[in-house]
This record gives sequence, structure tokens and C-alpha cells, in this order.
Amino acid sequence: MIASVSVVVPSYNRKHLLPETLSAIEAQRHRPLEVILVDDGSEDGTAEFVEREHPEIRLIRIANSGELVARNTGLRAARGEIVAFCDSDDLWLPDHLARMVALWRDEPGLRAAFANFRLFGEGQPGDADKFGTAPADWFEGVRRLGSEQAIFAAPFMDRMVRFNPVFPSALAVRRDDFLAQGGWDESIGRQVSLDFATTLRIAARPPVGVVLAPTVLIRKHAGNFSGDVQKMNLGDAVALEHVLARYPEFLPLEREIRVSVRRRRLQALDCAFARADFPAVGQIRALLGGAALPLRTRIKIAVAGLPPALRGPAVRGLLALGSLKAREGWR
Repeated sequence: MIASVSVVVPSYNRKHLLPETLSAIEAQRHRPLEVILVDDGSEDGTAEFVEREHPEIRLIRIANSGELVARNTGLRAARGEIVAFCDSDDLWLPDHLARMVALWRDEPGLRAAFANFRLFGEGQPGDADKFGTAPADWFEGVRRLGSEQAIFAAPFMDRMVRFNPVFPSALAVRRDDFLAQGGWDESIGRQVSLDFATTLRIAARPPVGVVLAPTVLIRKHAGNFSGDVQKMNLGDAVALEHVLARYPEFLPLEREIRVSVRRRRLQALDCAFARADFPAVGQIRALLGGAALPLRTRIKIAVAGLPPALRGPAVRGLLALGSLKAREGWR
């Protein structure tokens, strides 16, 4: 029997982007049981727009509490067996829900599933997909279901520590099971990459399905924090430390997690230096602790601490060598 699907859309001050997102949901080949929009204390008339233009949508208003609380609010209210999430600035291709439902039809025991996605927006490559940037061995050992579906039958947290291809707008979960596990982990607080702690936990609890074809478009724009590589690396590091401290199943991965945390903070320091955000360089240096640092990092820290009159020429000289550019890209 095909599972019923609820769609949950958390939104905060995104009235200008909502029409496109809701139109993409309405255009799905597999019609959901319901669409729930959780208005997270918007001040731009989001709720009024939904009531006026989309009376068929279940609207839930809450005080501004952050996207994790908004997603959990929609999750608890959902009536479908499966809940698919879509952020209010992202888009689904017309076959997204159909492919998700096909996974559950073929593998009824799935606890969650995620799909491949592409970035779109100003300056983003139109054809590059997230899975195409994964390490060569990332999907090794998955059980294939044809050419465009796969199943992780065993935990894959170790892979997620190295590379995270699971994005909320490309994720669906079995409602009752996800609620029993606590839903979205609100204990991490409100910061960039706050969803990473939850997707790491999903990887710890197979079976998890994968749609290998990109069926989601993730928007990158000035209004979303995930476009900031520096903040994302710092947020990912916090999420990794959070799961290590809170969830015993991650203790066997302590060494890999600490290596990943250090790598992400070094990348964040590179970004801060390239942006001439010298106070942030000092703050990230403190997060790195007392362990020995690479020579190029020590040079950046020293330059960042110079008086402004000396620092400017030093930075320009170093960047001109072409060896100290921060690496921009996907986490």
C-alpha cells in the first residue's frame, strides 16, 4: 500500500519566495495528503498571504522559535505516515514526492530517505549535483534498487562525518518513528548547520533510502545563512561536537569527529582571513585550542594580529602569492 505523505514547510519572512515554493509542491506528480505551513513568527504578512492565496494549506502560527521548532511543530501535526520537509525558499522538481513514495513502496521498512539536489541562484552552477561532489567511496556498499535508488542498510555516520549530502528540503521521514527518536534535535540551539545534528542521527538508524537523481533545487541567496561557508563550517563543527557529547553511538567515531571538527575550523579560519574578518580569525584560533597548527595558519594568525597599518600590506602580499585563498565550496 502506498504511504500517505504530509508536507511540512517552515517559513520565516519568506512571503516573496513562498509562491514559487508552494507552486512546486502543488505541481508534484504524487499528490500529498496535506501541506502544512508553519509560520515561525513572520512579520512580512506570510500568514495572511497563505490564508488568502492558499486556503487549502494547513496554516500553523507560532512565536518565532527557529526552524527546528517549526519543523517539529509541523511533524507533530502531520496526519501522513511519511513527512517530507521543504524549506520555504527551495523548490521540488515534479517527480520528487513520487520518487520518495516509490522508495517506501519497494522498501516499506525505511525509517527515512533523502534525495540528491542541485544549487540554484545567483552565481550557482545549474547542472552540478550534490552527490557528484561526494568522495569516491561515499556510496560504496549501498544496495542499489535500479539505477536511481539505493538503500543504506547499515549505519553510515562515519561517512556523514566526512561529507554531508543530506539537506532538509530533500529529506522525508516515517513520522511515528522519527517522533519516537525525538524529531529534529532542538537541543543544539539556533545557529547555522543546526540540522546537521539531526541528519547525523538519521544516519545512525538505518534503513535509509536514497534517490540518486537530483529532485530538489536548493536556493542560495543573501537571505539564507547556508550560503556562508565560514559560518557553515563553524556550525558543522558545533553539531559534530554536540552529537559526540550527547549520543553514545557516536563515541566509536570520536577520533574521526575531532579530525573533522579541526578541519572545518581551519577552513573557517581561511575564509575569515580572505574576507579580512580579523576578529573572527582570533575567535576561531581560540576554538582550535593548543594543538600545533599548520605553518600557513600560524602566518595568517600572526598577520591578523598586526596593527592595521602593517596588516593591510601583509595581507595583500600574501594573497598575491596565490597560496592563501580561502576555499569556497559545499560542506
